Amino acid sequence: MAHDTSPTRRRRRHHSSRDLDPDSNDRDVERPRATHRRRTHRATDSTGALLPPPEPVRTEARRSSSRRPDSYRRQESASRPVSNSRPVSGSRPTSARYARQSEDEGRGYASETPRGYVSETPRGYASETPRDSRRTSRRASTADTGSGSRSSKPLSMDQLARLDLANARERGRRTYDQAYLQEVRAKEARLERERREEREREARREKAEKAREREERKRARREREEMERRGGGYEGSEEEGVDYEERWKRRTEMEMRKEKERRLAAEETPKKKKRRLVSGPYLEDGGSDEVYAYRKEKLSEPSDYTSDSEWKKKRNKRIFIMVGILAVFLAIIIPIGVVVSGKKNTGDKSTSSSSSSSSGPKNSNLNGISQDSIPTNAKGTYLDPFTWYDTSDFNVTYTDEAVGGLSIMGLNSTWDDSVQANSHVPAIKDKFDYGSMPVRGMNIGGWLALEPFITPSFFSKFSTRDGVIDEWTLCSKMGQTKSASMLDQHYATFITKQDFANIRAAGFDHVRIAFSYWAITTYDDDPYVAKTSWRYLLRGIEWARQNGLRVNLDFHGVPGSQNGWNHSGRQGVVGWLNGTDGVLNGQRTIDIHKQMSTFFAQPRYKNIVTMYGLLNEPRMTGLDTGAVLGWYDEAIKAIRGNNITAVLVFGDGFMGLDNWQGKMGQYKNLLLDVHQYTIFNNDLISLSHSEKLNFACGGWTAQMKRSMSTQTGFGPTMCGEWSQADTDCAQYINNVGMGSRWEGTLNTGNATTQVLSPQCPTRNNPTCQCTEANADPNKYSAAYKQWLLQFAEAQMESFEYGWGWFYWTWKTESAVQWSWKLGSDAGILPKSIYDRSFKCSDTISDFAKMGLPEYY
Repeated sequence: MAHDTSPTRRRRRHHSSRDLDPDSNDRDVERPRATHRRRTHRATDSTGALLPPPEPVRTEARRSSSRRPDSYRRQESASRPVSNSRPVSGSRPTSARYARQSEDEGRGYASETPRGYVSETPRGYASETPRDSRRTSRRASTADTGSGSRSSKPLSMDQLARLDLANARERGRRTYDQAYLQEVRAKEARLERERREEREREARREKAEKAREREERKRARREREEMERRGGGYEGSEEEGVDYEERWKRRTEMEMRKEKERRLAAEETPKKKKRRLVSGPYLEDGGSDEVYAYRKEKLSEPSDYTSDSEWKKKRNKRIFIMVGILAVFLAIIIPIGVVVSGKKNTGDKSTSSSSSSSSGPKNSNLNGISQDSIPTNAKGTYLDPFTWYDTSDFNVTYTDEAVGGLSIMGLNSTWDDSVQANSHVPAIKDKFDYGSMPVRGMNIGGWLALEPFITPSFFSKFSTRDGVIDEWTLCSKMGQTKSASMLDQHYATFITKQDFANIRAAGFDHVRIAFSYWAITTYDDDPYVAKTSWRYLLRGIEWARQNGLRVNLDFHGVPGSQNGWNHSGRQGVVGWLNGTDGVLNGQRTIDIHKQMSTFFAQPRYKNIVTMYGLLNEPRMTGLDTGAVLGWYDEAIKAIRGNNITAVLVFGDGFMGLDNWQGKMGQYKNLLLDVHQYTIFNNDLISLSHSEKLNFACGGWTAQMKRSMSTQTGFGPTMCGEWSQADTDCAQYINNVGMGSRWEGTLNTGNATTQVLSPQCPTRNNPTCQCTEANADPNKYSAAYKQWLLQFAEAQMESFEYGWGWFYWTWKTESAVQWSWKLGSDAGILPKSIYDRSFKCSDTISDFAKMGLPEYY
């Protein structure tokens, strides 16, 4: 019968010979853990068999010996005969037989030496008891017959390697005295204590996480209740629920990932514990039970020294690798097949596609740069130009230099301020006489801060169930890697160097570039793509410089969102100076201004960045006015403290221009920014075409004049945004998935913001429709084209009674009445802002008699 050498059998023998009280007749009673001590190491031969135990020593003799001095015991040990390193065959019992001998010792034949007491008999000293003599003769008989191990299963290479390791370590090892064993126990106790502390820390972390979740739920509930109490706002708050559900969906996914990691860790820990040897001397020697394993057996079936689970893990790993290789192969072959097939079937279209692909990113300036020049810690980061989609007009020589904590990577070391935008304005190096010389500027929106109606293609590909309604939810849905790739390409292609040249050609002298806080930094669990847009902002400023265009920095989205609208980055609740983290987000915005003002105070920006915005459109109708004014005060001091001399621009917060009279008059070189539209107000959108023209020439002109006087208004005032649109029919202009006021389909779910009855001038008699407003401009009637052109030119004239204006915006994907580029090409905006055909002093035509319907 083959011997059972399984771990279970070995453990049973171990308990039989060591863990049971020898004075007890009950073999199932274990000695208390506090008194459980390890027996000394025993000598083995090269096959792993244990040498015979030392001769039992009577208790009195042992006590007498234990009282002898150490030197005497060493002398006595030296006088005893010691076996050779390789005794003759038959002088030792096999490991299986010695296991039975151990069982006999447990029954009372063993020495009365307490467990853990170190025997003073040298290893290899043969016992001369009658029982041992009989066993020796039997072993000799076995050796004579030439029989080997009685086990039917031969030792594997792995087992032999481990046994050789054990023998090599056993031979010549010194005897460990009581002090050393105490030291080993102390180390093990320390390790156990550290593991216990780690478990306690993990429990505390889980408890803290649950507490944070409870607090988040409470905060979200308070914010919803607060918004319901206040009645929502401009854009409505129906999406608040969507945002709340999306946030908890993301949190649930995060918790599932964490739980999976904890579960995997829990599965891995027992395996590691099983492999950890408690032998203090073995650990101290740096032993590892895997280092000496026979490598070829790593892929073999489980043996005595390799577990089933390890073998399964390796098998699964091989399967995953093969599946991965197959996936990569298919990813290469399938596109090639599609391309080849496309070439065969598209004929002339292939030529068009080829020329289109040739207009891809320009990266030729990387040719003279070695990837080895990029430090290891910078590779793959936003500082690595080899990861940039487009490198044209960037300085791709690596540098980690920063100003105000903001990188200068990509900037060229030289610049030229001698360029003049046109003959009506001074060159960049010369002073622009603000207040006397009107600003005629262009907004660059939807570029570095996404806005759904400007680039609807980012949002239209998702279903309502996905809840993708702003840049926050878009990045959350796409994931960091895909978002980074997608937005890098968008930044490189949506606005190009040619766009700045075209803006100059149209007669503009300023650009207002919208960007958001994630160009500088991100916080907590922000899904935004951090810092990539920063280098495009810097390149955009340089392109503006090359065209003589001065820059107005438009801080469009701040931490927490200052208005809860999608163009702030996150639609829903206002979290800036409001709610649980309102004060924190206000301070974060101040900190960002400290960084930016330090950066833009550099000499290279003194002439080009002449207008510096504090933040875009704070919704002061739903915020504490005193808190906002206090924040303005702190921001202005921080920015001026860093030597920014540019005009500081602050928003009117939708309070109405007349309400700013007497406020913030202690500051110089400060400019009030108002945004004027007719489509977001039920009274204005319902005006007829002639009435809208009259309001632009009369109403907005009167407002601007009053605001420009410190007797009736704040003083310096400009219009930072306006458009020629006379309906809110453009896709996503009222948020993703929302209808329009014009048709009466703006269902926000909030009674104070929803508009469920048509607001076009006919009040749905005839029926209000968006068809004509959203049609191809080439299909517009002559009367409609004339009206749109006159409406735009009337607004220009009106806003120039103040410091000037910025049109919103230069480019959109499809909303023609919001894009100067598309409108100019369609003939509904002038080719040059100096070529105007209409003045407010002209007689306003009767567009109804011209056949222009008021309902479209």
